Amino acid sequence: MRLAHLSLTNFRNYVRLELDFSQPITLLQGDNAQGKTNLLEAAYYLATASSPRARTDRELINWLANEDEIPFARLEAKVEGSDALREVSIVLLSNADRVQKEIRINGVKRRASELIGQLKTVLFMPEDIDLIAGSPDARRNYLDTAISQIDSRYARSLSQYNRVLTQRNSLLRTLRERPGDPRQLDFWDRRLVEEGGHLIAWRVRTVAALDQLVQDIHARLTGGEERLRLLYRCSLPLDGEQGRQLYRQLPLAAARASEEEMGTEDTPASVVRHIFQRQLEARREEEIERGMTLMGPQRDDLRFLVGGVDMCTYGSRGQQRTIAISLKLAEMELIRDKTGEEPILLLDDVMSELDEERRHHLMDAIHGEQQAIITACDLSSFAPSFLEQATLWRIEGGRIESVAYEGAPPTGP
Repeated sequence: MRLAHLSLTNFRNYVRLELDFSQPITLLQGDNAQGKTNLLEAAYYLATASSPRARTDRELINWLANEDEIPFARLEAKVEGSDALREVSIVLLSNADRVQKEIRINGVKRRASELIGQLKTVLFMPEDIDLIAGSPDARRNYLDTAISQIDSRYARSLSQYNRVLTQRNSLLRTLRERPGDPRQLDFWDRRLVEEGGHLIAWRVRTVAALDQLVQDIHARLTGGEERLRLLYRCSLPLDGEQGRQLYRQLPLAAARASEEEMGTEDTPASVVRHIFQRQLEARREEEIERGMTLMGPQRDDLRFLVGGVDMCTYGSRGQQRTIAISLKLAEMELIRDKTGEEPILLLDDVMSELDEERRHHLMDAIHGEQQAIITACDLSSFAPSFLEQATLWRIEGGRIESVAYEGAPPTGP
């Protein structure tokens, strides 16, 4: 997979940008606050329809565009996939009340859940340490995005689940304030269990796959001194015999299959649904009293253990940073293994945060024709042999110009 062309209009500090990516490795050099991170953010936004930094989509629209009658931002990309050339675009239209998001794939309007996976990316940022040390919500969002890039059906199921969860929580609050027949919850319970069972099964299988990949990666990064394990901490009691079936039986691609396709009611998605339903029944009174759903994918977490110690709570900053890099490298391998496509690596000024050995391992992950777009304030963290094979651009105030390295001919955007 390759990002061949990127077009931005009124996005962040880019009033207008047209950029061709002709080589696998692109290195963007510039001082802070010049637009390096904004460019990577644009690529990630086109891949996932979400920003790793902005709290609202309104922040993404260039402030000068607010002088227009209808402020807007447009992002477009041409993506060379394994099967065909795809064109994806997102237009953000701002009005007094909200920002409208219009997504198109090859000119046809699509939902956000249909966009994810068209452009596969793995983003490395200095803030990735917050993925380990931060809130469970950040780790859930990470898992959701990673799995959605592997299988778009997960994104659709997640969207359905969130809508059902909103409706169910609204009804729980109503029953708390105005007591009524609790059987009104039966319909929403069935919907919640159906979609939630699929999501948890997907997540557990994905974490198991990441766990296998991350152990070798982390051992290399730490010189064999640490053994990293991933743990999916579920709000449902999946640690009995039924829960163990979840780890043993389910291929990732089959998680969304029907009972007939899976062949037996003992398949993991069915196991999760059965346990989920029992827990909703057992805790119905408590949930009405609280006015919220107390279990399900929205309450789960991903934890990182070294020697049995929870690194989210007790890890040093250095350990947490190394774990974040190990996780992203494992994600890269998982996407490649499951989809047959190389994800595009987006590295935002992470080299300066690493020691020489970790920089070496990270650069080793960029191989062959795999595309990588890298930002840096200076080039001192990169080996000359690496710079010789990269296309070098300098960014200043949202403007990009080519840079020649050691006599290499300039390559313009």
